[in-house]
Amino acid sequence: MPTRPTLAHVARHAGVSLASASRALNGASASEDMIDRVRNAAVELGYVADATARSLKVGRTEQLALAVADLGNPVYVSMMRAVERTVRAAGYRLVLSSTGADTAEELAILRSLGHGYADGLILSPLRITDELTAALVNTPVPIVVIGNIPAKIPVDNVRANSPRGVALAIDHLKSTGRRRIAFVNGPLDTVPGSARARGYEAAIESAGLPLDPRLQVLATEFTHEAGEAAAADLPHNRYDAVLCANDLLAVGVMRALTRIGVSVPQDIAVVGMDDTELAELCTPTLTSVNLGSERRGQLAAQLLLERLVDRERAPRRSAVQPKLVVRESSAKRQRPARR
Repeated sequence: MPTRPTLAHVARHAGVSLASASRALNGASASEDMIDRVRNAAVELGYVADATARSLKVGRTEQLALAVADLGNPVYVSMMRAVERTVRAAGYRLVLSSTGADTAEELAILRSLGHGYADGLILSPLRITDELTAALVNTPVPIVVIGNIPAKIPVDNVRANSPRGVALAIDHLKSTGRRRIAFVNGPLDTVPGSARARGYEAAIESAGLPLDPRLQVLATEFTHEAGEAAAADLPHNRYDAVLCANDLLAVGVMRALTRIGVSVPQDIAVVGMDDTELAELCTPTLTSVNLGSERRGQLAAQLLLERLVDRERAPRRSAVQPKLVVRESSAKRQRPARR
């Protein structure tokens, strides 16, 4: 039978001292880099401290919940897999909920936590309302929110730096010779929609490119059907690239462009966000900004497990930095061969 991992194993795997590993896992003074290294090592080895395991299981359902807008969206699938791996290593089952981005449904889930539904919840809401904020503060069990939330909300939080991701995409498109970069976004009253809109305008200005309101189009949802429909609102012959607020929108835009005989990337480059499995599966393959969905899920699960042990510690906030994954859809234009 394999030896159960100990704190010493975690420390060795993380390349830190035993005392440093203990501080990082118990919320004592430690650098963010050290905390991340030790947490990652603990997850990879399946380590749960004996005292932690005992305290987690006394009088509990041994269930944790994850609620996201759409479990059919590949970004949430990736997030869910990371959460499930982490909580399973601590002896928990994961209960999934797809809210349809309905705040009323999210509120219903939060209220159900007082009836023994689960010992804790990871929530990734698309919209932050005053009612939802109040419910987050007053829940009887630990909560971790994935997504940008106001600093005044005293809950553990993991977020992506999507404005930085947008800037990476704009800089890349500019480097390939594109100058008229359109933006297909989702609804502005959502957390990702508002953050990515701000990021787009700031990145265009920083790149010294013209900011044309006609090149900013809103889709009704973050789906490929909505992306395909929104592409019809882009002004004809006024853009040479499109940045989309997620991969689903990007796939819809590429379908719309292909249908009218526009070549991607020769005529128009397309870039998505989230870097889901779709990016590798579509034709051409899709350049996309990786916002660390798996990493966000892993961090959120670890924060929730730690919060179950220590209800009194100050809320923690973690930001996952983006990276651009370049594929075929944003390649430089090929010059016509000389005859």
